[in-house]
Amino acid sequence: MLKDCVHLKAPGNWSNDPNGFIYYQGEYHLFYQHFPYAPRWGTMHWGHAVSRDLVHWEHLGVALFPTKDYDRNGIFSGSALEIDGRMHLYYSAVKYEQPSAEDIHLAEGDRYETSQAMLISRDGRHFDNWEDKRQIIPVLTDPALGDRKDTRDPKVWREGDHYYMVLGSTRGGTGRVLFFRSEDGLSWTYANQYASRELGRVLECPDLARLDDGYLFLGSPMGITDDGLSYADQAMYARADFDPETCRMTLRDPLAFLDHGLDLYAPQSALDREGRRVVVAWMRMPQPVPEAPDGRGPWNGMMCLPRVVQLREGRVCFPVHPDVSAAFTRPVSDLSPLAEHKPVRLRATLREGDCLDLGGYQVRLRDGRIEGDRSAVFAGLQGRRLIARSPRLTGACCRLDIFIDPNLIELFINEGEYVLSHVVYGLGTQLDGPLEQICTI
Repeated sequence: MLKDCVHLKAPGNWSNDPNGFIYYQGEYHLFYQHFPYAPRWGTMHWGHAVSRDLVHWEHLGVALFPTKDYDRNGIFSGSALEIDGRMHLYYSAVKYEQPSAEDIHLAEGDRYETSQAMLISRDGRHFDNWEDKRQIIPVLTDPALGDRKDTRDPKVWREGDHYYMVLGSTRGGTGRVLFFRSEDGLSWTYANQYASRELGRVLECPDLARLDDGYLFLGSPMGITDDGLSYADQAMYARADFDPETCRMTLRDPLAFLDHGLDLYAPQSALDREGRRVVVAWMRMPQPVPEAPDGRGPWNGMMCLPRVVQLREGRVCFPVHPDVSAAFTRPVSDLSPLAEHKPVRLRATLREGDCLDLGGYQVRLRDGRIEGDRSAVFAGLQGRRLIARSPRLTGACCRLDIFIDPNLIELFINEGEYVLSHVVYGLGTQLDGPLEQICTI
């Protein structure tokens, strides 16, 4: 089986949103949107990978694929929950009104309908796509309740004596969150909804999780950075209040970017083996990576490093998971491990005006903000944001924890106060600047 170290990547062809992220029977399971036939978006399946430490991943192949009339054109995003020792997978099921005559993996006129479905696995390793699926929420026909097309991405959790589901949706061009409740995780009843222009024109991949005295809301509003550059849809978060009795949600703060590189999308959270809340997300890649030495064919799409959710003085921070930190133990002097597809970690402290050159990728502290510049390592791609900046920082210096993969750089700023991640192409191996420590796996 194909294996990945640190970053989970498409096993070939295409991957996008993380799905069904769960710690189950001693392993982390991460499913992901997967088109197994080409390095582009198409009829969605769920790929499946497992890890014991969030560092070393083993791909197990395709877990879910279309078999029913209601999911005949795609197994869209969803989540996982353990109930009575079994793994329950919840997903959005897509059926096109009419496939495109020239490409059956696309819907003619982007017209389709979406329902919510599930599959129960006895062990998280075997999935009977013919016998063990069921449709649990049919296509919504009341526009006051939700959109028949753009209602998707069920995130399910248990709280008290009930199970809860949150779905992303829209109405009249305004994103919304729908809440359903269940006593057994099988039969679901609509409970409430929350709508806001902050949620874009459509809200995708919602997630609601306990966080100390309240909740953390994660979501991906569509069309909020519509400046003519890719991408207009972004991953965001805010602290929230939620009443399980009424399923009424309010946001305590304005939504903020989860990652300031603006390549990251579709985050999903889970509890790790220690009970910490962890977030993973998809890193969008504008072009495929050629065939790799590990036998992986042309591939497109990878996951960011797992990030722990921490609350510091009322502020949400996202430092890298400690298991990832602990894996980097071998000192090196440059970025040469990247040539062997090994990740590199380095630490640095920058003061105003300082600059790091990471194989052509520039990191600067300018005007109190961290700036990541990939102009020299982005293969001349047009219509993309080449320079990203963090919000303004406090203090005279900035501590950076930087993780570098041949196709991804992640900057953890002041222990996760902010994160800035950039997809890159064509990194070199030279380093320059005030570096303090360089390690690899």
